[in-house]
Order: sequence, then C-alpha cells, then structure tokens
Amino acid sequence: MATASTMPQDGIPASPDAIVVRFAGDSGDGMQLTGGQFTLSTALAGNDLATFPDFPAEIRAPQGTLFGVSAFQINFGSREINTAGDAPDVLVAMNPAALKVNLAALKPGGLIIADTGAFTKRNLDKAHYDANPLEDGSLAKFDVLAFDISEKTIEAVKPYGLGNKDALRSKNMWTLGLALWMFDRPREPIHDWLKGKFRSKPDIADANIAALDAGHAYGETAELAGPLKQVHVDPVPSEPGLYRTVTGAEAVSLGLVAGAQLAELPMFFGGYPITPASAILHHLARLKEFGVTTFQAEDEIAAICAAIGASYAGQLGITSSSGPGIALKTEAMGLAIMTELPLVIVNSQRGGPSTGLPTKTEQSDLYQAVYGRNGDAPMPVIAARSPSDAFEVAIEACRIATQYMTPVMLLTDGYIANAAEPWKVPDPDGFEPFPAKFLDVPNDGENFLPYKRDEKGARPWVKPGTPGMMHRIGGIEKHELTGNIDYSPDNHQRMTDARKNKVEGIVVPDQEVCLGETSGKLAVVGWGSTYGPIHRAVDNCRRKGMDVSQIHVRHIWPLPKNLGGLLRGYDHVLVPEMNTGQFKTVLRDQFLVDAQPLTKTSGQPFQIAELEAEIGKFFDGIAGNEGGQVPANDQQLPSTDGGAK
Repeated sequence: MATASTMPQDGIPASPDAIVVRFAGDSGDGMQLTGGQFTLSTALAGNDLATFPDFPAEIRAPQGTLFGVSAFQINFGSREINTAGDAPDVLVAMNPAALKVNLAALKPGGLIIADTGAFTKRNLDKAHYDANPLEDGSLAKFDVLAFDISEKTIEAVKPYGLGNKDALRSKNMWTLGLALWMFDRPREPIHDWLKGKFRSKPDIADANIAALDAGHAYGETAELAGPLKQVHVDPVPSEPGLYRTVTGAEAVSLGLVAGAQLAELPMFFGGYPITPASAILHHLARLKEFGVTTFQAEDEIAAICAAIGASYAGQLGITSSSGPGIALKTEAMGLAIMTELPLVIVNSQRGGPSTGLPTKTEQSDLYQAVYGRNGDAPMPVIAARSPSDAFEVAIEACRIATQYMTPVMLLTDGYIANAAEPWKVPDPDGFEPFPAKFLDVPNDGENFLPYKRDEKGARPWVKPGTPGMMHRIGGIEKHELTGNIDYSPDNHQRMTDARKNKVEGIVVPDQEVCLGETSGKLAVVGWGSTYGPIHRAVDNCRRKGMDVSQIHVRHIWPLPKNLGGLLRGYDHVLVPEMNTGQFKTVLRDQFLVDAQPLTKTSGQPFQIAELEAEIGKFFDGIAGNEGGQVPANDQQLPSTDGGAK
C-alpha cells in the first residue's frame, strides 16, 4: 500500500519547466534500459533533455549490495537543458541498496518510489540498514510512495506462464509504465520497441508489455493522496527539423563516417574493447554500407597499427580507446607522426591511472594527449563539449588529419560517451567537402620526393603500388625530402621543426565567448564535458548581476591564436576541469596568464551549484579564497558505501 510521508518541505509542481528523475536499482534490475526507454519517450514528447547513466565498476557485484547499484538520471524540461541536473526531484529505488546509495542526492520534499517487495530482511542487511527506512520515520522530509512492485509485476505477467524469477525481470517495465503515466508520456513507442527487441520471443514481448501497461494503469486508477499525481512538462520551443536522441558514442561514430565521406575515403576502424570506448566499435560495425571496415584486434597495439596500415594503403584509419589503451598505443602514435599519415584517435576518457575508475568520468588525459609521447611528437588535439557536439568534432578531426597528413586525437569522456541529448540532424549539404588528394605523378621533375611539403606543411599521400612512386616509410628518421634514412644532426633538427611547424600552423577558428562579454572581471574557461554545468552556472550568476563570462575551448592543440589576447581582457581566469589542473597549466604555459584552477577528481561531473558557489567567491570581497579543489560530493551519483559505517 502506498504511504505518504508527513510534512514534505517542497513538492513537484503540476507543470514544472524542468524536472530531474533518477532510476536506481541493482545491476540486474535493468535501470539503464528503463532510463533509455524513458529518454526515448521524453524526446518524442518534445522536451529538451540530458541524461547521465552511471554504472558500477565491478563486472557483477553481489546482488543487493551497495557496490552493485546502477543508476540512470535524466533532466528534462520545457526550457534549454544543459546538464543531467544536480539533485533529483524523483528517486525510483528498486531495493534498499539503491535507496541508501542515492538518498543523499534527493531534494528535500522530493518523491521516493520504492518497491517494498525488495525491502526484505536480507536485502536490508546487505545495505547496512538496522531498520526498514520505509517504516522508521527516517524519510520524513520526503514524499514516499512505497508498495510491492514485485508482487504487482508477478500478477501482471501471470497469464504468460512465467515463473517468479522470470516474471521479476519485467519489474523494470512495470516501473517504467508508472513513470510514463506520472509524466504523461506515450506507451506506444515502448510497445513497438519491445516487439522489435523480442521478435523471436513474442511471449516475452507480451509479458513485458503487460507489465508496462499494468504500471501505467496503476497510476491511472490508484486512489492515492499526496505523492502520486500526474505531472505535465510542456515541449521545448525548437527549430523545425528532424530530431533524434543521440549519445556521444553514437555521435562520434556518425561524425567519423560523415568525415570519411566528406574526405571521399573508405574508413578502416581498428579497435579493442575497453570501457567506455567500446560503444564506438559497436556502432560503426552496423554502418558497413558507408564504406566502413571494422576490425576488433587482439590488443590495443594491433588495433592502432592496423589503422596506420590502412591509412598507408589509402583509407582513413581510425582507432579508439580509453586512457589505459591510449597509453598502449603511444609508440604507434609516434610512428604515425613520424610517417606523417592521417589517423584519428578517439580517447573516451575515464578516471585513472591504471585501471582506475572504468565506469566513471574524468578529464585527466589532457597531458597524455598533448604531451604524452617520446621525443618531440606534436599532434593536434580537439575536444567535444557534449554528446551532439561530438558529431561535428569528429568531422573536424577527419578534416585536420587528411588535410595536414597527421594523426589527431579527439577527446571525449565517459559522461559524453554514455549520456544522451536531443540532436537536430544536420543537412549533409551544409558541410563543405574536403576530398583527399593522392599524388600519382612525380612532384620534382621526373623524381618523386615523398617529404616535399605543400603550403600547409603536409607531405604528399601516395597509395602503395602507384607506378613510379615507390618510397620508404617507417619510424627511423628520414631525409627531409627523399625519405631515405637519415639521422644526421642537421636533418633531424629540420624534420623536428617541420613536424612542429606543421601542427602549430593548423588553421583553427578564432575563439569566441560563449556567454557574456569579451572582457570583464571573470572568465570561466572550460573544455570538454564541463560545458553544460559551466554554461548554466555562468548564466545564473549573470542573472544575479555578476560580471562573468564563459569561454569554452574546442581546439586544445594548437590553441586558437586569439585566445591569449582574449584571456588577458579579464581580471581573473577560472578553469574548472575534472583533473588536477591540466588545461590550466597549458594556458599558463602558452599565454602567461594567471589562470586559477578549479579541480574535481571524484569521478563525477561538476554540479551547477558547485560552480555557482566558486564563481561567487570572486565577488564576495574575500581575498585569496578563489579556485582550488571541489570536495567530493556524496550527493552525486553514487557513493559506493552509501554512507555505511
């Protein structure tokens, strides 16, 4: 039976402009699938949205334990949404561990939907509860809707002859049905998805649909006071066009395919499974009709070397990994730099070092991307700021790689890779082609000089087997024109300078101010996935009258040529990043500006409130309290000990 707690401090308005919902349960409860399908229905309803899936690091923690909690958060609304939200308005907790791990994040007066069927003595013990929190009054500052979802699911699917264990696998669909009713979402797209997913097992599809419909019907028919009410969120005003939800991994994959098409090249992708980069290989494997060849190698080194070989043969070589795999690829990156072949390396960053935090997000590979190779080995580095932005950044990486004959590193992170947001599908005709050119005649009279450079500093690209164009290629230093082995001091100096000058001469757009003025008291400078929380925090602070602006950098190396002068127009520069201050160091080094770091290395994105508080320190009149490190926040997704002692 549902119960409402007493005296909630706040509540959910009937028509909010934005709302945050977090689904949480055991790894086997299907929370990511539930969140994904709720995201689909929300996108179809016309809301702007941002999501944050959060997974346990363990392959399969013991069922019901704090370490096994999986969560999915979605922020959706009738206004622009830039982040997955700070604190949930609604927490769906499928077991005691999910409640304990995520409760600290819930807003006072927020709604808890809990499955009493999972709050058994055994599960309470696993979550380190001495008493049932649904009964001991400890949740008094929240609205609580607690009833036996497990029992109701079993009842809903009984006609399909499933045993209790199999029936409970549909519990997430029952919960999703209730959520769809609560937020006025259509069920039909989920029906269609279930029929497609279980096409070969129609009984399973029907059972899941029955569970979904039963949860929806419960919301419609249950006569409950207080917490259970339907909430309507208006569609967000948007430009006409074709929209779809997209994750960062999907957008990168589509952008790489588009980049190869614009370069008029077939694509070869060499990869090796690693969290959170594996999804790119999965997506590209389904796009063979666009001239994409995917290859899962035996290890990271083989993956990148195969991609380099493909580029040598005249295709666009692509490889992808996360921090540990990028470390293994490092020597081969040097080979691509030495041979001056186009190559795109996607780094989906995660917390480190070593195995680190495989399922958590971080921006700690920037030094590795900019500096992390033996010898002077310069390489362009660009960073996506959001899932949808990853599409255009991938195209830009392909353009730079093919036009300048160089490997390029594209930085995303675990948050961007897994998160989803609406994306207006662009018009393909809106992108300017950059067709690759292959040299097929000698470039020095009757002779071919493989390292004779064009006005951009790029050497010619020649397909193996082209008549009269035989040349040497490899990792030993080569003569500046002929490509013959030559490690004499003066030649090495000239080749080192040539590679450096080529990369530093890459034409990148001038840096723009995302929000605010081109000078003033404070500029908040970010890169990568910090865009969303910075944008919202700066906007909020500007509405309070603070002289603060936002600058977000896509081209990490080489940096935009106007960036130094732009930064010097502000009294203070604050650089929030999910590492110990790496981009701050690059800015200080390149432009001699007194950039102040704001760091966070908890494996979680910045919250808007955290950034607002740090921006406010520049305007509170207290000297010397600006910047530093944001403390770990147990209210974010999720704390593995759940506050257990």
